[in-house]
Amino acid sequence: MDFFEKHYFLLKKLHVITGLIPVGVFLLVHLTVNSYALQGAEIYNQRVAFMEGLPFLTFLEIFLIAVPILYHALFGLWIVYVAKNNVLQFSYFRNWSFYLQRITAIITFLFLAYHVYTTRLAKLFNGVEIGYDFMSGILSSPAVLAFYIIGVVAAVYHFANGLWAFLIDMGITLGPHSQKVSSIATSILFIVLSILSIQILLAF
Repeated sequence: MDFFEKHYFLLKKLHVITGLIPVGVFLLVHLTVNSYALQGAEIYNQRVAFMEGLPFLTFLEIFLIAVPILYHALFGLWIVYVAKNNVLQFSYFRNWSFYLQRITAIITFLFLAYHVYTTRLAKLFNGVEIGYDFMSGILSSPAVLAFYIIGVVAAVYHFANGLWAFLIDMGITLGPHSQKVSSIATSILFIVLSILSIQILLAF
C-alpha cells in the first residue's frame, strides 16, 4: 500500500491543523506587522526592527514557520494533484469553493516562494535591509504590485476557506446551520483581510 494512502487520515489531519496553526497565525501576524505601513515609513520600520530583534528568531522562522508551511504546501499540492474537481458538472457554491481552494493553493505557493526569495533570502545572502524603502522599491513595478495583490488575495482566500473546512474537520460545525453561519463569517473575514491587504500594498 502506498505510504500516503496508508497514513492519509493522519497526514490530512496534520495538513488541516498546520493550515491554521501556525500557518494561519503567521499570516495574521504578518498582515498585522505590515499594516503599520499605513501609518508611514518610520512606524513600519520600528515594528519590523522589533520583529527582527525577537530572541531565537532563526529557530522560530525555521521550525515554527518554514517547516509547517513546507509540509502544508507540499502535501496540499499532492492533494491538488489527486483531487477530482467537477465544478463544470456541478457548479454549486461549495464545489466551486473546493476548486478555488486548490487553485489558490498553487498561486499562494508560487507567491510565497517569490516573496521569500526576494526578502528573507535577499537579507540572508546579500545583507539587504528589509524596510519600508525596500518594499516600496519592489512594489514600484506595476507588474510586481499586481502579482503581490493576486498572491495575497489568494493566500487570504485559502486561509479563510480553509478555516471553514477546519471547523468541520475538527467537529466544531457539523450541522447545516452552523456551517452556514461559519461560511458567512469566513466570507466576511476574506473580504476584510483582502481589503486590508490591498491597502497595505498600495501604502508602499
